[in-house]
Amino acid sequence: MENSLTEPNRRGARESKTPSDMKKMIVVAVCAALLAACSNGGSQSGSAQQSAANGAAGKTIGVSIQNREAQFYQDMEAGMKSEAAKYGYTVNVVDANRDSAKQQSQVEDFISQKVDAIVLTPFDSQAIGSAIVEANKAGIPVFTADIASTSKQGTVVAHIASDNVEGGAQAGKLICTAVGKTGSVAIVDEPEVTSVQDRVRGFKAALAANCPGVKIVADVDAGGTRDKAASSVGDVLQSHPDLKGIFGINDDSALGALAAVKSANLSGKVAIVGYDASPEARTAIASGQMFGDAIQYPDKIGAQTIDAIAGYFGGKAPAKLVKVGVGSFTKADAIKAAGH
Repeated sequence: MENSLTEPNRRGARESKTPSDMKKMIVVAVCAALLAACSNGGSQSGSAQQSAANGAAGKTIGVSIQNREAQFYQDMEAGMKSEAAKYGYTVNVVDANRDSAKQQSQVEDFISQKVDAIVLTPFDSQAIGSAIVEANKAGIPVFTADIASTSKQGTVVAHIASDNVEGGAQAGKLICTAVGKTGSVAIVDEPEVTSVQDRVRGFKAALAANCPGVKIVADVDAGGTRDKAASSVGDVLQSHPDLKGIFGINDDSALGALAAVKSANLSGKVAIVGYDASPEARTAIASGQMFGDAIQYPDKIGAQTIDAIAGYFGGKAPAKLVKVGVGSFTKADAIKAAGH
């Protein structure tokens, strides 16, 4: 149907609006503009928040592990990488091979690569200080995981580790259960490592509290290695043929002790408690060859290390010490895990 208004009439209709109509139109236009502005502002705010949340994505974290072959550190590395993927970080892990000079060089490499953060599990808690200083000078934040720096040099943002004093106490309680109220026991130690120092302190405190009649007759440094533990424990068994229990500060130490006990034909006569509950140790515990283990959660240590770094990137200062809980693992736990 043809419109009944001619062009002049249409023009007249537009021009004949009252002042009241014009005011209404202006109010509507202003409100629409305000709504658009609010909408755009909200969108921009949300975008800014999202940008802030993702601002750290793409960062690279250099990680120097003192012994990447150890199952514990493999699990810790897996925890780091899994958590880093949530933030969009790249994790570059290298193995120091239990070599302090090599670890120092690795930190220097990270600095030249301009990584955004460095994580260390120091091989030598004292010597690592000079490497930390170099990273500090380069403006790269340093975090330690599992093993702390004891050097007075350098600044570490945060240390993330198992509650090793409590872990040592768990091992001590297991030994008390295994040997009773009296007898002699030995420690297969690695005294230069801070986490081990904590374990031994917790172990001794647990013995004093739960079985004060049990005496520590030997404390040998096996460097955390299985071969040296087997050799050292062999010597201890010759010196103390009445030995009733052994605490190995990690599972390689405990499994080395087990090998020595077997060689001395003392299987079943000397209770062995380790630390970590690695798959091989769990098998030995399930079969009754070892009494039990303190158990820690390296994957959680790795994940919480990344979380601490993410908080730091986001402007939130993490706690200087982040403790990850520990527990114990015995034959009963092995049976339960097997579903029997």
